[in-house]
Amino acid sequence: METVELARLQFAVTAGAHFLFVALTLGLATLVAITQTRATLSNSPVHTRMVRFWGQLYIINYAMGIVTGIVMEFQFGLSWSGLTHFAGDVFGASLALETLVAFFVESTFLGLWIFGWGRLNRWAHLALIWVVTLTAYASAFWIMISNSFLQNPVGYEQSGDRLELTDFGALINEGALTAFGHVMSAGLVVGTFFMAGVSAWHLRRGTHEQEFFRKSLRLGLGLSLPAVFLAISFGGVSFDFLQPTKIAAWAGDQERLSEAQAQMAAQLGPGDYLPPAGAVQGAGMAMVILAIVMFIVSAIGVILMSFRGAVRRSRVLHWMLMLAIPIPFLTTIAGWLFRELGRQPWAVFGLLRTEDAVSHVTQGQMLTSLIVFSTLFGLLMLVNYWLLARTARRDPSDVALGSDKPIETPAPALTY
Repeated sequence: METVELARLQFAVTAGAHFLFVALTLGLATLVAITQTRATLSNSPVHTRMVRFWGQLYIINYAMGIVTGIVMEFQFGLSWSGLTHFAGDVFGASLALETLVAFFVESTFLGLWIFGWGRLNRWAHLALIWVVTLTAYASAFWIMISNSFLQNPVGYEQSGDRLELTDFGALINEGALTAFGHVMSAGLVVGTFFMAGVSAWHLRRGTHEQEFFRKSLRLGLGLSLPAVFLAISFGGVSFDFLQPTKIAAWAGDQERLSEAQAQMAAQLGPGDYLPPAGAVQGAGMAMVILAIVMFIVSAIGVILMSFRGAVRRSRVLHWMLMLAIPIPFLTTIAGWLFRELGRQPWAVFGLLRTEDAVSHVTQGQMLTSLIVFSTLFGLLMLVNYWLLARTARRDPSDVALGSDKPIETPAPALTY
């Protein structure tokens, strides 16, 4: 395998793994903020305990996401120095804003929220979680602005072998905003399915916290249907902004592929400008099919939820929601693969080929880097799964958040 293919595989593994953490973080942050709003307005003890239980799961996932995000960003210098040299002055601006938001503002307010239980006014404490949630959105926003530039470069002028930013506002275009909306709604889908599935597990086991998990299941399942609808809607609109080569690959039509190739060749000169059509079409089909499955699961769940006592006693509902937990994660990965594979063979579409974006390193060095990064991310994902599963299985009264018990989360993450 060539150096460029090893570099692409490494970034696919690390970025894909990190994206799973991000999706759950976005969804859980929103759900925790909504729940705390209800708890603050109503002084409901059960909703307060819901905030603590789901908030601790959110903190664990957030901490691991920070670690994977830091490790992943090393790759821009290690593996993709050609990209940062050529276009870093343009998309680096939005990446810098994302770093400021995620690693300073969001983490600072999250720390205040974690340690502010019982110390801050309840309205101030509520404001903190909404600041955390909104800054999580802002972080995702700037990431999508950077990614959308790579998909559709605008707002620049080329000076020698580098791009210079000339119009920052042009980066915030309709295509980027649509992609942001798609990611945000997809994150909410992940969070709602997770909340509903974990709640169904507790209800199936007959936990004594029936009211707690009944309300949690109703919240997660009730929001899942509009979230899936929004994700599908934004995804459909996003097709209006796809590159012609990606559209042709998605269609799988040889004639359209030939036309797209000819169009690109006429514009850029001789070369192969087609993405891997089979992989793009496969990822796209998986994304669409899984989205339909999620919509059906949500719709059936909402219908069953309307029957009296079904939330507590329906084994069909419980098993369906438990088995559905992985589906949104698989869908987000399929969608991410469709978006990124369809951009090939470009790192910056139409301007910088992927093979020219890779750092000048040997094949052996890149292989070593791939093994190290993949092993590290694999371990982080296993630790995150273990911590989430262990915490999710616990009785809500055993949750450490908001009490004097230490919160079980990886030590390195507490420094951010």
